[in-house]
Amino acid sequence: MTATAQRSAATATRVEKQEDVVTKPLARRVLAFSRIVIGFFFLWPFLDKTFGLGFSTPSERAWINGGTPAQGFLGGVTGEEGTSPFKGIFEIFMNPFGDILFMLGLLGIGVAMIAGAGLRIAAVAGTILMIFMYLAEWPVLMDGTTNPIMDSHWVEACLLLIAAVTLAGDTWGLGKWWGNQPVVQKHRWLR
Repeated sequence: MTATAQRSAATATRVEKQEDVVTKPLARRVLAFSRIVIGFFFLWPFLDKTFGLGFSTPSERAWINGGTPAQGFLGGVTGEEGTSPFKGIFEIFMNPFGDILFMLGLLGIGVAMIAGAGLRIAAVAGTILMIFMYLAEWPVLMDGTTNPIMDSHWVEACLLLIAAVTLAGDTWGLGKWWGNQPVVQKHRWLR
């Protein structure tokens, strides 16, 4: 085996840690705090829409009371007053399957980010969700928007991606433990 092949094999089996990516302890703590914040940002709407806690979802429209969380959002953006040129695409998700997919996405992304494990999967899934929500609302054509190109969906996607690429789950989370699992060592994309 050549020296290059040996180094590649050693690198492949070595567990990557946050300290390898982010060298300053304060920066690791700030990233961990940001990870937990964005995790709660996704977990909260799951809880509110599931149980109708009365913030954005009244109890009579709660998922457990027969409410339709994804259909409610998509109905507003694909209806007569919706401005998105992608209305037809999003009408595909105006059904119970769309509600389940949306709610499981919120729950999975929120739990993964708060726990600090599975951040890559959560970041990709969350970024896709944010892209879809951006396209569904299409702020370019919305009246009263403060920025027709960038909105909070971009910021949320960036926070998810930053948490994943900096291995922010290693600090104040289960990231180190998760990264040491044999299945995760074998399939790095699960990290």
